[in-house]
Amino acid sequence: MPEEELHEPPRRKFTVLLVDDHPVLRRGLADLIESETGLEVCGGCSGASEALRLVEALNPDLVIVDLWLKEGTGFDLIEQLAAQGSSPRILVCSVHDELLFAERCLRAGASGYIQKEEATGKLVQAIRQVMEGRVYFSEHVSERIMSQLVNSAAGGGEASISELSNRELQVFELIGHGYGTKDIAGQLHLSRKTVETYREKIKGKLNIASGSQLVQRAVQWVLEENR
Repeated sequence: MPEEELHEPPRRKFTVLLVDDHPVLRRGLADLIESETGLEVCGGCSGASEALRLVEALNPDLVIVDLWLKEGTGFDLIEQLAAQGSSPRILVCSVHDELLFAERCLRAGASGYIQKEEATGKLVQAIRQVMEGRVYFSEHVSERIMSQLVNSAAGGGEASISELSNRELQVFELIGHGYGTKDIAGQLHLSRKTVETYREKIKGKLNIASGSQLVQRAVQWVLEENR
């Protein structure tokens, strides 16, 4: 009789939840992920509240999240997930500058950061690295961080956006996108008075004298971010 063949038991697939407010992008990421062995997309949504519900219902191994969502923000979602006892790993996939946002996301509880422009070639590598318990950054971010530290040590120059807190940065970016105080309050679920307080804190940290100068600086920064 032929020897009985020995087979390894099939490995469990890692399940991924996609949180991004662009359905077309979610579909593209899902196709990319599911073309890889051992990875499976278990769901997707566009807002933070729905993401929390799906995490509880589907228990994914990994959540891939954008920083700006249809409802809520990626920062808030990361902090809420990280505060849970048995939370999934979190990988941020965003258009925003990695140098400015990656460290903030890690402090909030994420395990990695990849810019969307690099996702096609690097996303699977980032997923596997994060699922192995390691932190993922792009290859050039460490060099850029060191360069920024050297430039900061040299002194001078304009006050840095990096001095803003996460919430201040969210308000600053929404100002740059043309949102007024009322709209920002609705987007971030804050009172108008709280948003005004954040505006004043931002002006102080960035050495900005007036509201119009704040808008100008914010718009300029948003344009540079999206070049």
